[in-house]
Amino acid sequence: MTQRPNFVLFFPDQWRGDCLGGLGHPVVQTPFLDQLAAEGVTFTSAYSACPSCIATRACLATGQTPSTCGRLGYREGVPWRYQHTLMHCLRDADYQTFSAGKTHFYPQRLMLGFEEMRLYDVQVLEPDFFSDYHAWLAEQSNGRVRDTAREMSSNSWLARPWVHEEDLHPNTWTADAAIELLSRRDPTRPFFLQVGFHRPHPPLDPPIHYYEMYGERPLPPVPVGDWAAEFDQPVRTVDGPDHGRLGEQELARSRRAYYAQITHLDTQIGRVLWWLRKRGWLETTWVLFTSDHGELLGDHHLFRKTTPHEGSAKVPWIVRPPPQAEGPRGTTCELPVTHMDIMPTVLEEAGLPCPPGVEGRSLYPLLRGRNTPWRPFLHGEHTRPRRGWQFVTDGKEKFIWDSASGREWFFHLTRDPQEQTDRSGDPEYAQGVELWRRRLIEVLAARPQDGLSDGQRLIPGRILPAVRPELLEKRTDPDGHTRPTD
Repeated sequence: MTQRPNFVLFFPDQWRGDCLGGLGHPVVQTPFLDQLAAEGVTFTSAYSACPSCIATRACLATGQTPSTCGRLGYREGVPWRYQHTLMHCLRDADYQTFSAGKTHFYPQRLMLGFEEMRLYDVQVLEPDFFSDYHAWLAEQSNGRVRDTAREMSSNSWLARPWVHEEDLHPNTWTADAAIELLSRRDPTRPFFLQVGFHRPHPPLDPPIHYYEMYGERPLPPVPVGDWAAEFDQPVRTVDGPDHGRLGEQELARSRRAYYAQITHLDTQIGRVLWWLRKRGWLETTWVLFTSDHGELLGDHHLFRKTTPHEGSAKVPWIVRPPPQAEGPRGTTCELPVTHMDIMPTVLEEAGLPCPPGVEGRSLYPLLRGRNTPWRPFLHGEHTRPRRGWQFVTDGKEKFIWDSASGREWFFHLTRDPQEQTDRSGDPEYAQGVELWRRRLIEVLAARPQDGLSDGQRLIPGRILPAVRPELLEKRTDPDGHTRPTD
C-alpha cells in the first residue's frame, strides 16, 4: 500500500504578498521560505477573497466562497456551524489533525475537526477564557512577562520590540507547540498540522535583535496613488487607525518592525521544517505556506486590511511537494488562486473525495506543470461600515467597485504593480474597464438576493451584511440545546 502523505500548513496572520525575499523584495529577508520556494511552486497571483481574518479562515476550512460560507466581512462571536470542513474530512479518513496557534474560531475552544490543539488567542470573547499560550506565559514568567497584544491595541502601527527572552515570544511558542504536537503523533497514521502564527499581525513586537537587524536600512518608497487624497490626513490615534498620514520616522519604524516580525517568523518556520527534515518526515510531507490577508502598512495612507488593494488582498503562497511527487521545482505560477482552493488540493493529494458544496479548485494539475483549464479571474469582496468593497482580478489587472457609493477604480497591475494610477476614467483603458465591469456584473447577478446587479449593470447604494443571516440562526438538537459544530 502506498504511504499516504502528510500535510503541514503554515498560516500566519496579515503577511503581505510581496514580503518574500525570493520574490525580490528589496529589504525583507526570508531565507527558509526562499528555500521552500526553491523546492516547490510559488503562486504569484494569490488573493484573499475576503481580506480579513475570520472570513478567509472560513473559506479555507470549507472550500467555499465568502458568500456561500456566509462571511462577507469581519464580525466576532458568530458560531462556526460548518459540518464539512477540510479538518473533518481528514480526521474522518484517519488523519491525525493538529492545530498550533491561532484559529479565530467561535466558540474559541471549538475544534472544528482538529483532534489536538495548542491555542493562541489574544481575544477574550467568553467568560474566563484563557488561551494555552497565555496560561503558559504566566506560569513560565511568574506573571513577569505579558503578551504585547494584551497590553495595547493589536491593530496599532506603533513599533514596540520584544525585550524579553525570545523563548517567551508568541512566535517561538507557536513553533514549539507545533513541534510538541508532532513529537506525540501516532506513527501509524498520516497527519495534518496547521501552524497558525498570530504575527506579523500587530502589535509590531519582534524580538529586539530581529528589529535591530533592520537598523537604519534604507526602505523602498511608500506608494501613494493619485486616487488616495481622501486618506491624506494626519493619524491622531495609535489604536488601530485604518487610514491617515503617519510621520516619516514613525512609519519607517513600523515598516522595519513589520519586516523584522516576518524574519523572526521565517526562522520559526525553519525550525519546524528542520525538525521534520531530521526525522525524514519531509520525504512524505506536503508543505503549504500562505496567509489570511496582507497589511497595507501605510500604502496610499492606508493601514491594516479589508480593502481590495494589493497590500491588503494579495497573499504569499508556496506549495512544496514531497521529493517523490512529480512536477516542477523552483518555479512560479501566475494563475489566480485563493484559499478555497486549499481544501480540494489537500483532499486530492490525500486521495480523498471532496464533500458537497466545495467551490475551490484543486491545484493538483498546476503543481505537476500540466496545462489545464483554469479560472480566468478571482472575485473578492469585503463589507465594512460605509464601504461595500467588490473586486475582480487575474493578478495582471484589477477592477474595484464600492457598492455603497458606486465609485470605480481600475489598475493595470502589470505596468503599475503598486496601484499608483487609477485608470478607470482613462479612454485608453475604456475597453478593459468595460470587460472587467461586465465580469463583476455577471458574478453578482448570480446572487440576486443581494441586489447589487440585475445582469445588465451594477446597482449602487447598498452594503451587504458582514455575515449572512442564516449564520445567526441557532440550531438545536432534539433536547432543545444549542447544537455544536464538532
